[in-house]
Amino acid sequence: MPYRFKQVDVFTQHALKGNPLAVVLGADDWTDAQMQDFARWTNLSETTFLLRPTDPQADYRVRIFTPGSELPFAGHPTLGSCHAWLEAGGRPRTAGRVVQQCGVGLVTLRQDGGRWAFAAPPMSAQELAPSVLSALVEALGLRREQVRAARLLDNGPQWFTLLLGSAEEVLAIEPDLCALARIGFVGVVGPHPEGREVQFEVRAFAAPDGIAEDPVTGSLNASVAQWLVAAGLAPRRYVAAQGTRLGRAGRVHIDAADDAVWVGGHCRTCIDGTVQL
Repeated sequence: MPYRFKQVDVFTQHALKGNPLAVVLGADDWTDAQMQDFARWTNLSETTFLLRPTDPQADYRVRIFTPGSELPFAGHPTLGSCHAWLEAGGRPRTAGRVVQQCGVGLVTLRQDGGRWAFAAPPMSAQELAPSVLSALVEALGLRREQVRAARLLDNGPQWFTLLLGSAEEVLAIEPDLCALARIGFVGVVGPHPEGREVQFEVRAFAAPDGIAEDPVTGSLNASVAQWLVAAGLAPRRYVAAQGTRLGRAGRVHIDAADDAVWVGGHCRTCIDGTVQL
């Protein structure tokens, strides 16, 4: 039996310049093994499967898989799945608002002009042990004095995250991926000079799941925004760039409003068809 399938480019207005997401719609009868096998086959950073919700408040339910495991939440799959669901004829219960059910619970999305944004889920931040920080610095080829701050950020996925002094330093990183695979998911962020189109540069390395560098990462950007805004290290509204070293032009729009930190971006459908197993 065929299943509707879309491949969506997320966090970009220009096709092939964001982070691709594979989306299978109406996948209620897929087994866990089939989902994991298909995600491994697509070999994208994430593949999602849209299902009927089990929570009466949700518009749809999503399961999110990397090539190696299932995630309770991820940002670019949230935006891309919402885009695919709406494009396929989904009608939210409330105009301009979509409620997604996923592993972390309910995630609200709102329409923001020509793009959608999700409310960042609750996040915890912990100081890094000195031994972990030393291992990160070595694996990323940095000097300890380049690190302005460091946290373990957790909003479903856990990100060992470093704030550097500049975007230039972030872009210059040549990581040891084998060493990073022994540590976990790693994020790095640094500010651009004033007056630029974007305020921060972000890179994400997910070596434990076989992803050398993720083009654009919503979960990392969400937790980074919650951390930096709360600490007074970032303005309440800004745009982050990601994927530059990969030839992408990802743009993540952050709006720390009173009700939530909203993480938004544009989406483009590049492939629209069917899957037959």
